Formats: sequence, structure tokens, C-alpha cells
Amino acid sequence: MISRRLLLGGALGAAGLAAAGCGSVSAETTGQPLSSALPLPRPFTVPLPIPAVARPTRPGHYEVVQRPAKVEIVPGTTTEVWGFDGTFPGPTFAVRRASPVTVRVRNELPVPTSTHLHGGVTPAGSDGYPTDLVVAEGRGFRPPPGGHSHHGMLVDPSQWTLHRGARDYAYPLDQRAATLWYHDHRMDFTAPQVWRGLAGFMIVGDDEDDALPLPRGERDVPLMICDRAFEEDGSFRYPATDPSLLVSAGVEAAYMEGVEGDVILVNGAPWPVLEVSATRYRLRLLNASNARRYRLELTPGGRFVQVGSDAGLLATPVAHEAITMAPAERFDVVVDFSAYPVGTEVTMVNTLGTGPARDVMRFRVARRGREDSAVPGRLAEAEPAVRPTATVSRSFDFRRTGQGPEAAWTINGLPFRPGSPLARPRLGTTEIWRFTSDFHHPVHVHMAHFRVLSRNGRIPAATDGGWKDTVDVRPYEVVEVLVRFEGFRGRYMMHCHNLEHEDMAMMADFEVV
Repeated sequence: MISRRLLLGGALGAAGLAAAGCGSVSAETTGQPLSSALPLPRPFTVPLPIPAVARPTRPGHYEVVQRPAKVEIVPGTTTEVWGFDGTFPGPTFAVRRASPVTVRVRNELPVPTSTHLHGGVTPAGSDGYPTDLVVAEGRGFRPPPGGHSHHGMLVDPSQWTLHRGARDYAYPLDQRAATLWYHDHRMDFTAPQVWRGLAGFMIVGDDEDDALPLPRGERDVPLMICDRAFEEDGSFRYPATDPSLLVSAGVEAAYMEGVEGDVILVNGAPWPVLEVSATRYRLRLLNASNARRYRLELTPGGRFVQVGSDAGLLATPVAHEAITMAPAERFDVVVDFSAYPVGTEVTMVNTLGTGPARDVMRFRVARRGREDSAVPGRLAEAEPAVRPTATVSRSFDFRRTGQGPEAAWTINGLPFRPGSPLARPRLGTTEIWRFTSDFHHPVHVHMAHFRVLSRNGRIPAATDGGWKDTVDVRPYEVVEVLVRFEGFRGRYMMHCHNLEHEDMAMMADFEVV
């Protein structure tokens, strides 16, 4: 049955949700809470970890190994993660625009994987299509016949590609400086495999970004924010119908809307602390949660000055008292800690969360510092988002269909059909795509970047600015975006980035011709 939360979200209607910051908890909650069996750790006692930077094996070539590892996330316990190089998050790839790299991904996990560079302008063969899998040496894998679990996803056997042991992903990186991230994208099992740790940053730099006097070095900090729940023994808790992740896909029926854990992790640590100087810091915010949305604020007060969005720099900085982030969105922001006396503890909170999930992390202003950065009034050359007078327009409706065991999250009433594109845009063109929804659906478009044109016929939210690859579509909203198809021909995807929805068929192909 449709849940009470879904009905409440719909009852508010599009008009009540159009203004930024409107809506009740029922309209903002995007998943079912999952409580930990383990006593929760005390917040703000663990230092913020910074992911290691990946080192090339030779110029332009990297290799990472997906493998299990035991790590300490909750103090005093160990958790098995599935991590790139056995770490969660995986190593950060610091790369340069127009300097192509090849990343060999070796799989030593008990399950197949597919790695997607989220936000990458990437050839179709390296995009991480969900049926293009890497299987560990010595492990058998037989694609399921026909359908997938109870979600109606029909897959022709010819759509499966298997690589034994490892495969190379080619990234040309002919794109602007931006905060990208990579994560698992396996058919039917993206949600539980990302939950277990298969995610990391790729940060693209370029001359335009380098020329700005923004904070650098130790004051340029990537922050991967996500939520998890834990079993009593410290292992990850997740409501998979098949804990082996090898046979039956999906989650328990109560979690169809999405899974929200009660422990907030930043860079893999619970409610961590970062000591800062009383200077400006660039914070690269990433919502890597499966389903949870965040409305981030600073207490005892303060502003985020946004300088970048999903796909790169804004034209001019934008100040926000609060930032709402849907899963997979990124915001590059500058926070000026000189606004606080030395000794102040500044807490980043999530005002959409309750209980322990309301806190995210803390900054401790530990010392004075020499300020050598600034936020200029002009950041980048960027054309305005203008509605073209003549272009192709398409509509995509993200909606739950069916009841009981046959329920599925669909696009235009259809569950995912690999090899059956819903659109065939031409390379080098732009189109207007109209997204509508019945619930919270963060819509992600592979390869092509876009600008938000309108929400419910009104101007976009202040946080919609810049070039993006993911947009927060809220219950019964109509969001129009101008999509630019520059890069490569081939088969790509759009899908909801609530990962439980994605695994339950809310994906679709499009083919760039």
C-alpha cells in the first residue's frame, strides 16, 4: 500500500512545495528510519578523516582494488566495509581537465560491481552501465533469467557484459573543474553495495579554478556526508531481502521509499570534529546518502558562500543561510571562520533530521591564522540559463506504480528496460526535459550536464544555480531543465538517485546519436 508519508507529501500539492524551505517533516522525509542495535557513539569525539589521495601506477594510470576490510567506524568496534583499496571513502583522485586517465578497477569482493564516475563526461563504454559488471577471479556469476526480483525489470541476455577480475575505465576529463564522485552502480544492488562503502571522490582541477584566490591545501576539504545503521557487533545494518546480495534484489517492504540510518558519517566517521584556524575554508559538500536529504545550517549562526555546484564553478558566489541537499548533489562552499572568536565550536546541523540525525559534524576554531584567500565577485565565465525559442522538449514522470509485490518505482510508467531508450537526443544539441514526480526523486542524468530553468513554472531555487547533473524533484513538482548533450555518442542513463528507488526499476536509457 502507498504509505501515509507518501499521501501526506502529495496532499500538500505543488503550490505548497514550490518555495524553498517550505513543507513539513512529512514532505521532507525521504525514507524509512532504520535504527542501530549498537549503542550510538558520543558525537564530536572523533577527528575528521581526510581520504588518501590516489597515486598513479604510471602517468595517467591508476589501479584500485575493491576488497573487504575491517575498519573502526564506531569507536571500540569493527565494521567490515567493501571499499576501494579497502577504505571508506575510497581514495580521492586528484586529476586535471583534459588530462585523460585510465583507472583499472580490480574486484576482490564476493559480488559483481560496476563503477560509475558520477558527473563525468565519459564514453559510454566506461560509464558504469549497471549490466556491465566486473566479477572477481574464481567466482561464478550467472545473470538472473528475464526479470529481477519483483520489480518487473526485464533484461535480454545480450545486455549483460562480464569482465573477469578487473577492467579499465577511461576518463578523458574534457570538462570543467568540479567535485565529482565515483560509486558502485550494479544492477539491482547499487543501494546495499554503496551502503557497504563503495564510494569516493574524484576532484577535477583546471586553470580557471587555480586562478581564483579560494582556500587551498589543508583548507580545501572534501566532506562526504551519509547515514548508516549498525548491528550490535558493529557491522552495517541494512534491510536487504537477501543479505548475500547474490540472488534476490530489493529491501524489506517497509523500506521501499528508501533507507535512512541513525548515524551520520562524514568521510566515514560518526559526527566528527575538524579543528580549523580563524580563516576561510572551502568545503566540498557531497550528499552520499542512499535516500536522506539534508538541510545544512551552521550554529551558532553563519553563512555558506556557494562557489560551485555539481558540474563546476558558478558565475558569481551565492550566500546561503541554509543548503538543502538531495542524494548525489554537491555544493562547493566557503565558510569564513574568522567570524567566530577562537575557541568557538561551530556545529553543522541538519534541520531536516531528528534526534541524533540532526547533528552532522563540528568545527572547532582552534587558533588564529594568516588569511591568504578571498571570494571574488566573479568566479567563472558562464552563459545564463536561457530558455531557447525552438528546441526539443521531453517529459519524464517519476512515479510509483502497482501495488503489493508488484509495486515498482517507474519512469513514464515503465520499469527499467536495458536497451530500450526513452529518448534519442543528438550530440551537440540542447533539449528541455521536464521532470514530474509523486515523491522525492533526485533525478540524475549521466554524461550530460544541465541548467535548471524553472520549478512549477517559477524561477528556480537559489540552490539550483550552475551546471548540474542531479536535481532535487520534490513531491508533485514540475522541474524543467535545459540539458546540453556534449561529449560522446552512445547509451547512457537517467535515474532516481534515491538508491532504493533505483534498484526497484526507476531508471531509463537514453541514446545520444
